[in-house]
Amino acid sequence: MQFDTLIFDLDGTLSDPKLGIVRSMNYALTSFDYPPRAEADIVQHIGPPLEESMQKLTESSDAQHIDDLVVKYRERYFEVGYTENELYSGVIDMLSALSHKQIPMGVCTSKHKTVARKIIERFEIGHYFDFIDGPTGRTTKAKQLSQLLLENIISIHSIMIGDRFVDISAAKTNSLASAGVLWGYGSSEELSAEVPDYIFTTPLELAQTFSED
Repeated sequence: MQFDTLIFDLDGTLSDPKLGIVRSMNYALTSFDYPPRAEADIVQHIGPPLEESMQKLTESSDAQHIDDLVVKYRERYFEVGYTENELYSGVIDMLSALSHKQIPMGVCTSKHKTVARKIIERFEIGHYFDFIDGPTGRTTKAKQLSQLLLENIISIHSIMIGDRFVDISAAKTNSLASAGVLWGYGSSEELSAEVPDYIFTTPLELAQTFSED
């Protein structure tokens, strides 16, 4: 099946942000007298909106406190954390192959739009994408996709590609096709439970599937 647009998640799908997120999260937590958390505790929260991750890590339901933690997190992440990030092996080749077939592509990430653009510019991959979508305030990925549809940036014949359950569920909420990838932070069990249309184990496999004539 041919899709009008391939919509990629960023963290855990195109790039591995682990180091920057772990350091910035602990910077925020310790700034508010929480103990630093182990890497394993933090990486399981990579993918969903930052506010949700903060709520789970602090067990706080105070919206203002969560917002303050997010501000502190971004204080470090916007300055240096976004540079502590690397593209997954095979991603450049994947994007190049898909671009060679003139397949439209875009990015829809839960990461703040400003820093998402900085990351993509740093990796010099912006020319592959027709749009880069990220929130500037509280929202969900489902609402982001809904807005992209409303603005005719994507069509109902697009597919959302990501490594976490939130990517698949957001696609289903908007009646879009979905694909899970296993090189990021979501397990096979997590993704399979959402019943995506595809599950890919490598960027090469994804490129071969969507660039078939």
